[in-house]
Amino acid sequence: MDRRDEWLARTFVELADTLVADFDLIDFLSMLADRCVELLDGAEVGLLLADPRGSLQVMASSTERIGRMESCEVQYEEGPCYECYRSGLPVLNAGLEGAERRWPRFAPVAKESGYQMVHALPLRLRDDVIGTMNVFDTSLHEMTPEEVGLTRAFADAATIGILQERTIRRKSDLSTQLQAALDSRVVVEQAKGIVAERLKVDIDAAFRLLRDHARRNREQLSAVAGALVSGSLGAPELLSGSAGHHPAPEDRSG
Repeated sequence: MDRRDEWLARTFVELADTLVADFDLIDFLSMLADRCVELLDGAEVGLLLADPRGSLQVMASSTERIGRMESCEVQYEEGPCYECYRSGLPVLNAGLEGAERRWPRFAPVAKESGYQMVHALPLRLRDDVIGTMNVFDTSLHEMTPEEVGLTRAFADAATIGILQERTIRRKSDLSTQLQAALDSRVVVEQAKGIVAERLKVDIDAAFRLLRDHARRNREQLSAVAGALVSGSLGAPELLSGSAGHHPAPEDRSG
């Protein structure tokens, strides 16, 4: 338990450190997704934000697989994230076996992708729901009350980060902020493809190289991605140096 407490303290310090100058929303949400993966012992995590029309947009995902599933939810306007966003309430411990009546288009695709359990938590401040956090699991593990509480705390941290950024940039409304983040995400996706092709690695490994290079050099993720796309940074340069790793908390079965 001491090790988990130490990990949690480091994580919240890291979140606080990210909410300073040169705030990069995509990097912040990606880091948050990674920490949730560590907390939940390998479940896959993604975050979506609502645009001014109320449509959810995929902003960050811990793996390409959950990113594709989130895109399916957006396309179908169906699934745990939309249910959570519309109600403002969490969707917890929702097994996919027999879930076709609840989510007729989403559930079969999710099961085919290997998932067995899904959860979604609102990014919410009072009555204002600005998005959702998705947690997909390939096992039938049900989140414990402690895991739910800590994941809610991470979702609250994401909400605070997004709203703080909006407050700092008072001249930018939600639409402008979200569009800027979406533009950054497009560049990051392009850079991931370049790195994957040139270094012969998979997309998830390409993203880790981009993110680790940005953090190692104290640069914004979007800036590193832009340099890759423009050609001012070469993919092999991402291999220099080594990134630190946060030890995961104790096994969730304990």
